[in-house]
Amino acid sequence: MFDYKLGLDFAIKQDENDPSASYKNQFHIPKDKHGNDLIYMTGNSLGLQPKNTKSYINQELEDWANLGVEGHTEAKNPWLPYHEFLTESMAKIVGAKPIEVVVMNTLTTNLHLMMVSFYKPTKTRYKILIEADAFPSDKYAVESQLRHHGFDDKEGLILWKPREGEELVNYADLEAILETQGNEIALIMVGGLNYYTGQYFDLKRITTLGHKYGCMVGFDCAHAAGNVPLNLHDSGADFAVWCTYKYLNSGPGSLGGCFVHERHAYNKNLNRFTGWWSHNKQTRFNMRDEFDQLPGAEGWQLSNPPILSMAAIRASLDIFNTVGFETLVEKSKKLTGYFEFLLKALGEDTIRIITPNHPNERGCQLSIQVKNANKTLHNKLTEAGVISDWREPDVIRCAPTPLYNSFQDVYYLVERLKTILNA
Repeated sequence: MFDYKLGLDFAIKQDENDPSASYKNQFHIPKDKHGNDLIYMTGNSLGLQPKNTKSYINQELEDWANLGVEGHTEAKNPWLPYHEFLTESMAKIVGAKPIEVVVMNTLTTNLHLMMVSFYKPTKTRYKILIEADAFPSDKYAVESQLRHHGFDDKEGLILWKPREGEELVNYADLEAILETQGNEIALIMVGGLNYYTGQYFDLKRITTLGHKYGCMVGFDCAHAAGNVPLNLHDSGADFAVWCTYKYLNSGPGSLGGCFVHERHAYNKNLNRFTGWWSHNKQTRFNMRDEFDQLPGAEGWQLSNPPILSMAAIRASLDIFNTVGFETLVEKSKKLTGYFEFLLKALGEDTIRIITPNHPNERGCQLSIQVKNANKTLHNKLTEAGVISDWREPDVIRCAPTPLYNSFQDVYYLVERLKTILNA
């Protein structure tokens, strides 16, 4: 545990001693109408733009302008293998082997592609288990899969719910569900980190439990990738998907990532949708050859990728490579703990934090409830120069992101909140 102290001097000293503090200068920080930096705490929704992104994209625009179609092979960063430039860096961030990872499509598209392969319902085993307050897109996606296979989307959906009066889900309850219904569940598909509460799940524990009862297990890691150590390979999960526009700072609507465990890498009998980019690279452009599937996660690709989006991802991943993900995780725990310390100093009768208090059970997000407050409080916080995120019915989500948030950012956020509450 860290020894936190009140007062601005402590925050200044922490920033001075932070080896990664200078990386904030590598990001564009939004400003208010007076030109002052805003306190940006919504990297869990959209990460800030790295200053190097423009040059990475401009390189591809220049090669397109100067080379046309020849850019596929002659560009400074040839476009044909461009996704391969991202694989190793992305694999490090999510804790996987390169053969298990590919950057492609967008988040929910990848989720559907994974369910084509790993949701294999039968008349007796067809149900899908998700956490009760999953991100809405996940719920919509799994419901549509149930309907697609001819099942009732309410009867076939099992919700892992928090206990009465609680916000966080309990593993004992998951075990109880599987003990009674495990032989009916075809797929467990939960978020790696819950978007609302900030609860970071034990992926290995869930996977081991699911596999014990014969279920396939996958994770939506949208709020976890680039935030917490996922260790996807060691978790044993069958698959995982994530986006890159939150903690991975690749820009709105940018491409997603996909993990398929190594044990499935050479299984050509798995049902899947295919396209020419999942075909053998050596013969892909022969055009008339019979389909020859690539091994590993690459074998789930469909189309040639959008290079400009990948250039933005590469710009961000290069920063992660330089600073080191382990360094960011360490700072994240300290920074989020400091945020928690300051909020609790306001009085726990006023502020309630629904995110787990153990650093290993959360990332760099705290979801807070303020007694007798509504969205007006969030609006006042925005007017005070703090960009946070409101979620109905009564939660403000703040994510002190270690790449571009400082201890002083956290200090001033809480000071402004205190001023609003006192008023």
